[in-house]
Amino acid sequence: MKSIIFFLFILLVASCKNSPNKTNQTEEIKSYLVEKETADGVALFDGETLDGWEVTNFGTQGPVKVSAGNIILNYGDGCTGVTYTNDFPTVNYQLSLEAKRVSGNDFFCGITFPVDTTFCSFIVGGWGGPVVGLSTIDGKDASENETQIMMSFEKDKWYKIRLQVSDQKIMAWIDEKNVLDFETADHKISIRPEVSLSCPLGIATWNTTGVLRNIRMKKL
Repeated sequence: MKSIIFFLFILLVASCKNSPNKTNQTEEIKSYLVEKETADGVALFDGETLDGWEVTNFGTQGPVKVSAGNIILNYGDGCTGVTYTNDFPTVNYQLSLEAKRVSGNDFFCGITFPVDTTFCSFIVGGWGGPVVGLSTIDGKDASENETQIMMSFEKDKWYKIRLQVSDQKIMAWIDEKNVLDFETADHKISIRPEVSLSCPLGIATWNTTGVLRNIRMKKL
């Protein structure tokens, strides 16, 4: 009996000695995760389900599915996309993701996003494949307004896309290239009617199969 009591006493002492270390380690891990989440932003896509998203009912969409950590927007007869269903800021935020074109020759990533009290779309690879820009600015599409640039996109290659919206500017990068630095003052910002169902935040393709992953948002 004495030996059992002595053994339990030893376990209790050991537990007391180890407890602070475990607590400290847990707190360090939590602190690291919080710092990482703050630096990288918040994940909007869990990589496994469309939780927080819904398939946009364009009426022209192809099948949408989640596979291997990706959202696959399959070729439709027009737009195929997903719309975010949770709260999202209207200004002073950054949206980042990776996207690629698998098939088709039009935009494989069209992000419709809020700009204060209105909305706009950032088009990547539109109008037959090379156009990048905002639709619409002063009633003109990305193929016609001052934000247009031309880029070549390879099929089945991932591109890192980053979009920033402040109360003064809309900026964007593809990989590390700054492709957009647009001052919004004195301009009418709007969207094409085809993507009205993507508001307040949606991502779509046009007659193209596109794949998305690592969708994140960070407040600025």
